[in-house]
Amino acid sequence: MQFIKSKLRMCLGCYILIIIPILAGTVFAQGLPLPRYVSLKSNEVNVRIGPDFEYPISWVFFRKGYPVEIIEEFESWRQIRDIEGAIGWVNKIMLSGKRTGIITGGNWELFRSPNNDSVAILLAEEGVIADILQCSDSWCQLKIEGEKGWLEKKNLWGVYPQENFK
Repeated sequence: MQFIKSKLRMCLGCYILIIIPILAGTVFAQGLPLPRYVSLKSNEVNVRIGPDFEYPISWVFFRKGYPVEIIEEFESWRQIRDIEGAIGWVNKIMLSGKRTGIITGGNWELFRSPNNDSVAILLAEEGVIADILQCSDSWCQLKIEGEKGWLEKKNLWGVYPQENFK
């Protein structure tokens, strides 16, 4: 009887050793959603034509915090798209989860509260990069050069229309 109990414990141990990595792999394999917005972690980021250091550099970004959209993943590489629609590959160590956005469609007032009747606190020019602090259904709170204010989401590239976060 002791022999049977010992073998049973070994079998249960084997199953546990097999099941845990499978479950962990399932959790980690799912990863983060695609597409998603991130920003550049460095002032100089090489964008390549393929997902490896062997591929030639297509262009270089020279702006830390510049927002890009991840549209595909391959190992440690992320295929990104910029505001102009250009696509290339960047190593994931050059990307940050910090959310930033680019003011689009003209110059816009940022408001103290998320509504057009609120007090305007600054004018954001088209092309300015802002830190995105939070977003609701149609407004995002931004930080530009130390000033915080609210902008309608439709005037910002770097956040999805249905996206809400704090």
